[in-house]
Order: sequence, then C-alpha cells, then structure tokens
Amino acid sequence: MAYKVEKKSVPGYMMYINGGLAGMMGTCIVQPLDLVKTRMQISATTREYKSSLDCLIKTFKNEGFVALYNGLSAGLVRQATYTTARMGFYQMENEAYRKRFDAPPTILASMGMGVLAGAFGGMIGNPAELALIRMMSDNRLPPAERRNYKNVADAFVRIAKEEGVTSLWKGCTPTVGRAMVVNMVQLASYSQLKNLFSQYFSGLPLHISASMMSGLLTTIASMPLDMAKTRIQQQKSGEYKGTMDVLLKVSRNEGFFSLWKGFTPYLCRIGPHTVFAFIFLEQLTKAYKRFVLGDESESNI
Repeated sequence: MAYKVEKKSVPGYMMYINGGLAGMMGTCIVQPLDLVKTRMQISATTREYKSSLDCLIKTFKNEGFVALYNGLSAGLVRQATYTTARMGFYQMENEAYRKRFDAPPTILASMGMGVLAGAFGGMIGNPAELALIRMMSDNRLPPAERRNYKNVADAFVRIAKEEGVTSLWKGCTPTVGRAMVVNMVQLASYSQLKNLFSQYFSGLPLHISASMMSGLLTTIASMPLDMAKTRIQQQKSGEYKGTMDVLLKVSRNEGFFSLWKGFTPYLCRIGPHTVFAFIFLEQLTKAYKRFVLGDESESNI
C-alpha cells in the first residue's frame, strides 16, 4: 500500500524573516532613488528641481554622495517592520489558501490577501515611514527648520517626546491606504503574472519578468496616495487635513498630473525594488526549502 508523503512547509516565522530580509536587501540598492522621489514630491510647488536627474545631480553636488543615503537607517527599519509584516502575512495567506483549496489563489483572492497584508504592514511600519520621510527631506529645509535627527532611533525618541507618542502614526491613514493599494496590486499581480508567465519562462527570468510588470502596475496605482502620504508626514503648518484634501488641493493648484510628480524616480525606485525584493525572497525561500527541508521545488509566492 502506497502512502503519500506530504512535503514540509516553510514555517510561518521564516516567511516573515525572509520577507523582511528581501525588502532590506532591495532597499540598500535603491535608497538614492527613494530619496529623489521624496524630494521631488515635496518640492513640487517650489520647482526646485527641473527633473529627477537634476535632483540627483544637485543633491550629489551640494550635499555629497553620502547624502544620497540620508534616511537609510529609517529605510531599513521600515523594511524590517512594514515589509516583514506584509510579505510574511501574504505568504501565510497564500499557503493557507493552497492547502484549503488545493489550487493557486484566484486573482480576486490574491487581491483580497494583498489588501489585508498591506493594512497589517502599513500600521506596523508607519513610525519608520514617518522618520524616513523627514530624514530624507531635512537637508532641503532652512537651517532653522531642520530637525537634524541623528538616526532612526533618535527620530523615534524625539518625535514621541516633542510631539507625543501618537504622532509616530501621523499620516497613518494615507500610509495604510497606500499600503493596501500597493499590496493589492503588487502582490496579487506578481502571483498572477508568475502563474501566467510560467508557460514561457522558469527560474530567474520568470521572477524578473513578473516583478517588472508588477512594479509598473504598482507605480501607476499607488503614486497619488504616496504623494499624499509624503506631504502629510512632512508638513509642519497643518496645511493638509487628510488624504483627500491633499489630492484635491494638488489637483486644483498644481494640476491633475502633479499627482504623479516624481513618477520617473518612483518607478525607478519601486520597479527595481519590486524586482530585487521578489528575487531575493524567491532565492531565500528556495534556499531554505533546499537546505533545510530537502525540497527542490519552486516557491508558491
């Protein structure tokens, strides 16, 4: 009598660890592009930079190469919280779906799982997101208005002390809203595109092609919410009341397409980050399955 040997699954805690590590590794590569994107969004009304390249050159010329990595500590903490939470949560949802229905998730199921994973990650990662935005934009403020955070830990302590602990979740609504949209599009599209492209590719080419398309779709869908989040978290005067107020004021005062201000650096940032994060995640998961579980199969992300 033959017995079916059930393959061991990657434990839940490793899904969270691999997700966080993949995000942090991707951030180390694309941090300068994230800085350019943030500064372009904040300076939209002042016309300080003519283009993304102009922003990159001026930052390098006026502040030095190291300035391109302003906020890296906050960026890594953001990945260690936000990406760990969203990637781990999504993988567990995905695994649970496959076990229950013995089939890959449908597109609607993938989108629903992405929304839940985004909300979960957005709530947890908001403090680091806030510190990241402020640290990356600090050097462009007048000296008297600069916060001069030493690092992400100093930012957390000072924000809590000077503005109140709840201020660490300033801009949480647009952050969570953006995270829900990003993950609904990014995670769901990656899963679906990976299944679709698997007819033509396998291995690394499959991961790259699926993640590149996912990055483009995610950029288009999430850019306005990301811009609103950035404006709210950076403001000091209370100019904006909320996400919709930002979107309406920007559309009215700066033009509708200003909602996608900084699109190029945002695409150049989120595109490669999506590619690198998914490739790292796939390879980390594959390595764990191979060397720990003795399983040579592909991941089910």
